[in-house]
Amino acid sequence: MSTTPHDLISALKHADMLEIDGLHAWQFSLNAEQLAQHQTGGQAATDAPLLSIECMDGRALCKWHFSLAQIIAARFDGEADAWRLNDTAGPHLIKCFAAVSGDNSDQPEDASNDAE
Repeated sequence: MSTTPHDLISALKHADMLEIDGLHAWQFSLNAEQLAQHQTGGQAATDAPLLSIECMDGRALCKWHFSLAQIIAARFDGEADAWRLNDTAGPHLIKCFAAVSGDNSDQPEDASNDAE
């Protein structure tokens, strides 16, 4: 992302794809109910994962689940341009990416769309 959010929750809310431990993952989800409770200052369930990530590594399906506490404890590493967070398996690096879009038009932006 071009600007570094203050926390991983903000980065995740604006991300379209993640990289976790060098693997690209576009299948990830934030628990909307738990996130809403956290944002309103309510008590969120501590055992339910806030972030769930899935991706394929060759033929193996990899899954990660992170709690609200783990996400809050994450720290941005400017040198790696990634968020460092820990779970029971150890440390992980997560990079957040925003989508880039384009169109299929071969015409310059200032060209007329009318056929002549």
